Amino acid sequence: MLKGLAITPPVVGRISIGRVVERNGKRLPEKDDQFTLTSQVQNREGWVLHPLDEKLRKEAEGHKLRSIPVRLLFNDPTLNMRADYSLFDRSTGRPVCVGNGETCRRTGKEGITNLACIGPDTCAFANGDCKAYARLNVVVGDGEEDALGSFVLRTTSFNTIRTLAARLQYFSAVSGGRLACMPLELKLRGKSTTMSFRAAIYYVDLVVRTGLTLEQAISDARQKDEQRRESGFDQAALDEAARQGFANGAFEELGEDVPAVVEEFYPEGEAESTTAKTNGGGLRRRLETKVSQLPPQGAAA
Repeated sequence: MLKGLAITPPVVGRISIGRVVERNGKRLPEKDDQFTLTSQVQNREGWVLHPLDEKLRKEAEGHKLRSIPVRLLFNDPTLNMRADYSLFDRSTGRPVCVGNGETCRRTGKEGITNLACIGPDTCAFANGDCKAYARLNVVVGDGEEDALGSFVLRTTSFNTIRTLAARLQYFSAVSGGRLACMPLELKLRGKSTTMSFRAAIYYVDLVVRTGLTLEQAISDARQKDEQRRESGFDQAALDEAARQGFANGAFEELGEDVPAVVEEFYPEGEAESTTAKTNGGGLRRRLETKVSQLPPQGAAA
């Protein structure tokens, strides 16, 4: 195994809530109020849709795609979703500093160093450009086509990260650690806050699959776990392989993927608002700046 290269779950597509569009000569993220499943291929119009996107929309019978049936790859919640405080260099697209609120890995002239992490709000090094960033890997459906091929949902939404982290821990607990066998679905929810001036904002939740109660989902998970054991499927070994793979590299994102991540989640326009904030702008001004960046029909939280 190549040292220094994080071995991450195989990705066959992306789950997004919006897209990147060109506006006034700048490429900026535009949020949406529904899911979109894309492949890993881009053309001039943006990311090419994955065939499962059309299939799920047909099943939605003309409604917006706001739920996706999924299963998880691992029993360990922290393997399914990795969340960090991340700072990227906008000019090179490379990760500069990644931390968890206690320790961080930071790149410099002498290589990568391990330092204390105090979080993004009071970090003088980040100067307001660091934010929470998470990656969730899921298998769409029941893995009929590829049981180990995952779709990745990337997000910098505190609402989404906090909700998904809680759900993963709770489902793991109530299922007796059989998280990878639970029939679940991603669900897009809306909410209004004072920060959004009561405009609708959207975040991602993880719930029991439609048509099932929690008890039925747990029963299904127990049955699936027994079937897998009988067939020789070693879930514990899969979790351990993933754990070692993540630990093999300093940063999870590949160099070829980072530019797209920076473009979508760390747009250039944020630098101006960050500077205004650190120069003493009032709370009202910061709220107005935040709301002005929201599209008319709401944005992903």
